[in-house]
Amino acid sequence: MPWTTPSINISYASKNSKGIRELSYREAICEAQRQLMSTDSRIFLMGEGIDDAGGVFGTTLGLADEFGCERVVDTPIAENGMTGVAIGAAINGMRPVFIHMRPDFVIISLDQLLNHAAKWFYMSGGQVSVPLTIRCVIGRGWGSAAQHSQNIQGLLTHLPGIKVLMPATAQDAKGLLIAAARDPNPVVILEHRWLFDKTGHVPEELYETPVGRANICRYGSDVTIVATSIMVHEAMLAAEVLAADGYDPEIIDLRSIKPWDENCIAASVQKTGRLVVADTGHQYGGVAAEIAARITELCFSALKTPVRRITLPEAPVPAAASLENIYFPGQLEIIAAVKDVSGG
Repeated sequence: MPWTTPSINISYASKNSKGIRELSYREAICEAQRQLMSTDSRIFLMGEGIDDAGGVFGTTLGLADEFGCERVVDTPIAENGMTGVAIGAAINGMRPVFIHMRPDFVIISLDQLLNHAAKWFYMSGGQVSVPLTIRCVIGRGWGSAAQHSQNIQGLLTHLPGIKVLMPATAQDAKGLLIAAARDPNPVVILEHRWLFDKTGHVPEELYETPVGRANICRYGSDVTIVATSIMVHEAMLAAEVLAADGYDPEIIDLRSIKPWDENCIAASVQKTGRLVVADTGHQYGGVAAEIAARITELCFSALKTPVRRITLPEAPVPAAASLENIYFPGQLEIIAAVKDVSGG
């Protein structure tokens, strides 16, 4: 199914027909940062252009005016060096939130992130913590192509010492960011740009979404679909079509990529006997590969068919929208995979 570029309009908190408060994904992130900074003077934001009019796709709007340039810091184009500054601040008692508008900018800072932030707690025998949060916007549809649209969660999860989160809902976007900012060691949050306009119930108070715990979005009996980020929404769309055809999928939003909730997924697979993993990253050595391998180890006797993975092709991201529509999988691929493992 062709994708269309989502709007980037800023909305406001509203209440649905049942009187339940709703925020957009972007508003939930902005509210989390505002509340964190209001209640903890150690927390500050840094990143390229975060005080611009666009406010990193609306996720930092108004924060520079409210908290000033000392706590909302517009950094130079020097990602590796600035990550070193953030690590130094974290080691000395601050709690920086470093914001990147592209995942590729995180790659530039991998020396600092993987060689220092991830290892100081271990190398110091637990005496030095690095409470650093990195927000990174992933996605498609902006024509940024091979060097500005990469999906790097598999790369980040390979080395110990860093947690990696991928919230799929507005509620989790706020809750996981708060949990990350309070964590004593590094956390990377990957936010899909196509989720920024999606709305949902978001409590007003400060709250934490538990890191390492998945969420069952739909209960079912004959196949387990584990999804990350935007693929959770694609899986829910696929479930509507599958249900009409007589299938009953169980859908699990992984939420936390490292650590990940193997107990939740294993329990589901023990029930359904089938597993489809839909991730926004690549297949080779990726998150889907790890889940498939581990669940096969844990649930081999329960599996009725081999695990199916839905991932990106083994090729760089194209720039043209017509090629993106072919390159990025979605609900159609999930539907096909479920019918395949179900013998349909």
